[in-house]
Amino acid sequence: MTGSTGRLGGRVARRLARAGVPQRLVVRDLSRAPQLDGATAVEAEYGDGAAVRRALEGADTVFMVSATESPQRMTEHRTFADAAAAVGIQHLVYTSFAGASPSATFTFARDHWFTEEHIRGSGLRFTFLRDNLYADFLALMRGDDGVIRGPAGQGRVAAVALDDVADVASVVLRSPDTHVGATYDLTGPQSLTLDEVAEVITTVTGRKTTYYPETVPEAYDSRAGFGAPDWQVDAWVSTYTAIAAGELEGVSSAVPDITGHPARSLADVLRAPGE
Repeated sequence: MTGSTGRLGGRVARRLARAGVPQRLVVRDLSRAPQLDGATAVEAEYGDGAAVRRALEGADTVFMVSATESPQRMTEHRTFADAAAAVGIQHLVYTSFAGASPSATFTFARDHWFTEEHIRGSGLRFTFLRDNLYADFLALMRGDDGVIRGPAGQGRVAAVALDDVADVASVVLRSPDTHVGATYDLTGPQSLTLDEVAEVITTVTGRKTTYYPETVPEAYDSRAGFGAPDWQVDAWVSTYTAIAAGELEGVSSAVPDITGHPARSLADVLRAPGE
């Protein structure tokens, strides 16, 4: 298990612990590892191949949460996957992104595609979970003035709840042989424009929220003051332009098909943030 100190990996680890599944938590900082029944923690960073090999030795199945966004991310992913293959991991479950391709509008979706291709070529058996944008984070796109700003036009996004992704991952990890070679698009139950997202946030939370469709130059200008590197700003802006391009609008039945329960809507997430 990787990512157990984060929002997604932590959810998955807690589900597996409740199900009585033994797990080894691979963390960068042992002091932050969650204390879970049946879990032990080992320290390793994605970019340290020797440490990753030691951490994975003897395991059968690995849940690989994508690494922290950085210019080194692709190198870290390749190092981790190569280490998993080297120690004989039987199955790797990787958290990818909706519409992953070498020509995706969202810059990080391209990274995910290249990671998928590297895993395919590694000899590892795999399952790819291609998550849409997280519904849990849509409300965080709202500025202090109550406005969501971005060049998404009237495109739509089928945002998925973190809890639904965690539910899918826990099912896959408990019966990996059933999902060998599968790529699942994980989405919510509906596709919304950001005007509709703003309306849902207003209705459920009582916090007046609106959407302003920036132009691309406006989007870069409005984010210039954060002092972020160019690659990070490109990622922020391309989140919205991917919506405008229609690359995040498709609704999949994977969540209900795999978990047996309906996918949570944005309103569901706002009413009950889950765990």
